[in-house]
Amino acid sequence: MTTELPPLPPDVAELLRSVDAPPRLVAHLALVHQVAEQVVEFCAAEGLAFDHHAVRYGAATHDIGKVVHPEELSGPGSAHEPAGHALLSARGVPEELARFARTHASWGEPGTTTEDLLVSLADKAWKNQRVRDLEDRVVDRLAAATGRERWEAFLALDDLLTRIGEDAPRRLALQAAHPVRTGRK
Repeated sequence: MTTELPPLPPDVAELLRSVDAPPRLVAHLALVHQVAEQVVEFCAAEGLAFDHHAVRYGAATHDIGKVVHPEELSGPGSAHEPAGHALLSARGVPEELARFARTHASWGEPGTTTEDLLVSLADKAWKNQRVRDLEDRVVDRLAAATGRERWEAFLALDDLLTRIGEDAPRRLALQAAHPVRTGRK
């Protein structure tokens, strides 16, 4: 199996180098970004209005707080969420992009945007984790945008997520092939 990762946006790749992001984290962000690309293409073709750049950037940086909380690379925790937001903000990333570090696990909160939902969806779909509440919220947005019946929007999204899920074992193995820690001391 190749350990070559899909590309990240150049500014994100440089940001991750500058904070000495562990290889496992870089792999995870690249793989979620790759899935986000598929989600963006699908939703745009469906006629959903949203900020494509924000979703791509959010997917590529959502877990950057794990640089500060590396124990969350291999274990549970949510301390990386506010830490990631703070890290991005301190580096001059605009709030409309930095917010995904803190919102990617809170899609049920009031004021959740379509962009927030799509970053969250990519973060689950990359490993074939299906979350009904999250998917229902995306289906509602798709149905409203397209004028389709809700069940039609569900079937279209379900087809996409099934296709994405079929490649999850390869993505999981690719992420696991990258070490949790950097080689530096």
